[in-house]
Amino acid sequence: MPRCAWCESHQLYRDYHDQEWGVPEYDSQQLFEKLILDGAQAGLSWWTILNKRENYRTAFDGFDPELMARYDQDKIDALLQNTGIVRNKLKVRSAVTNAQAYLKLEESGRSFKEYLWDYIGGAPKVNHFSTLAEVPANTPLSDQISKQLKKDGFKFVGTTIVYAFMQAVGMVNDHVTDCARHQEIIDSY
Repeated sequence: MPRCAWCESHQLYRDYHDQEWGVPEYDSQQLFEKLILDGAQAGLSWWTILNKRENYRTAFDGFDPELMARYDQDKIDALLQNTGIVRNKLKVRSAVTNAQAYLKLEESGRSFKEYLWDYIGGAPKVNHFSTLAEVPANTPLSDQISKQLKKDGFKFVGTTIVYAFMQAVGMVNDHVTDCARHQEIIDSY
């Protein structure tokens, strides 16, 4: 199967590419998980986070925002000792802050899913890039979403992180046009 070139180095990458990356995600908690993981990836390779993803799910209580928002200093200290995740103090604290921001948003009557997908009218934006070199690191839309997320209290949500998140959750289809997944995902809408 023809694939995007970035995923060809390891089976774990291929599986992620073939089963998840670019598939529209509409579950608020799953979107929250992916935002936290993309923030954890800042300055690192996605490979690092993908390899630690199950450890993250365990360490962060399945990314349950209700539980995460109540993490106290003891829990944060325990996370910073957990070798199964990236032990960066700012990233760990941002996950707690983001859970609190998520809950505040949900309490306002708007789901996290609506908050994000409303930016693109609820339907994925399909790009038609023929090479990876054409795929941007950020866009005016990721700039806008990043700015709003920050305004609403989220951390580790810079424009590049937000664009990577948008790609991962299928808000944009950035599979290159000769990748089989490009059309498969379009056909699944």
